[in-house]
Amino acid sequence: MSTRHGITARVKADGLIAIVRGDFAVERTLAIADTVRDAGVSILEVTLNTTGALEAIAALRLRQGERMLIGAGTVRGLAQWRAAVEAGAQFSVAPSFHPEVVAAALAADFLHLPGVFTPTEVERAVGAGCRVVKLFPVDALGPAYLKALRAPLDDVDFVPTGGIGVDNIASYRKAGAVAVGIGGSLVAGPSQSLDDLAARARALRAPREERPWPDTPGCDRRGEVMLRYSVPAGERLGEAARM
Repeated sequence: MSTRHGITARVKADGLIAIVRGDFAVERTLAIADTVRDAGVSILEVTLNTTGALEAIAALRLRQGERMLIGAGTVRGLAQWRAAVEAGAQFSVAPSFHPEVVAAALAADFLHLPGVFTPTEVERAVGAGCRVVKLFPVDALGPAYLKALRAPLDDVDFVPTGGIGVDNIASYRKAGAVAVGIGGSLVAGPSQSLDDLAARARALRAPREERPWPDTPGCDRRGEVMLRYSVPAGERLGEAARM
């Protein structure tokens, strides 16, 4: 199992988590993963309220190997977290904060992103040992809210999720997101064509080099962006982890 810090480095290096949620057959989820991977997205989250989620996670891990990170989303308790890890999930994401899940994940050196919304919830998560959190549902207030949160909480890494798409992803980056979670504006549903999915993924990736990145002490983000486009993905991730 990869370490929490290693997985965190990969999440930050890629910057985008594609989210599968809904009534998807396992074979369809496998096809979705292949499609977004080929379009430049190497992280996929399967929410546990997706049909056959655990089976899909296990199948994705076998199919993708180290080419993709496969995570479990909508983890709402310790039993679900354990089942997701057993299925092969490499990280987990929750809509809220569950202290027992955070404790178990830290003990296992496993990346878990608890869901937070208010400054108090952020501080609670940080106090429990989480430095990377899911800001959800961010579409209620938008990038300006993330920027306001980061003013006093600039030592916390935020992954905003909800209502993010090609029209506003750059604004979230500028506001300080280290990565974003994207669901319906990318994976639109079981009837979506794979061509449409690929086009959406490419559109999200196309303007990356033009997007502003948050200023992080000790990290030259411009250098990271240059690194993304000048070397293969595997080498890129290794370099990002060493920054």
